[in-house]
Amino acid sequence: MAVAFTKEESFETASETLLPDRPVSPHPNLVTEAGLKALELQFREAGEAYDVANIIEDVNERRRQTATPLRDLRYLAARLRTAQLMPEPASADAVAFGNTVTFRRDDGRVQTYRIVGEDEADPKAGSISYVSPVARLLMGKAVGDVVETGGQELEIIAIA
Repeated sequence: MAVAFTKEESFETASETLLPDRPVSPHPNLVTEAGLKALELQFREAGEAYDVANIIEDVNERRRQTATPLRDLRYLAARLRTAQLMPEPASADAVAFGNTVTFRRDDGRVQTYRIVGEDEADPKAGSISYVSPVARLLMGKAVGDVVETGGQELEIIAIA
């Protein structure tokens, strides 16, 4: 009976640890220098988490604890392998990857975002992905240009 219980527990644990891979974007993996460093740090941290979990004696618990770091290692390795480090923007004449752009919405709100790679985008922290709808509309535009999104106009008021 103990053997059957162990096999059943192992089966349940195995099904818990078969995590689907994190989706990898079909877009080019453009990164800023800070974005590349962040990917490298995340990769090291996932490796450390995997190493710590891998020394757990109980095989079922080890499988549970290594599943997420192992999935993250696969994802981050792929992202590091395909990363294309982009130079800092040469000018602030037109919105480009790496620029910080400030725009005014119809309702008077003023928003500022830096345009960065997908893995480093964090709108709450002031950065958006270069493939986001707003960034795609703003790319190539200059101060004073107006773009429309979702029935709303955005006027570019600064580029840095």
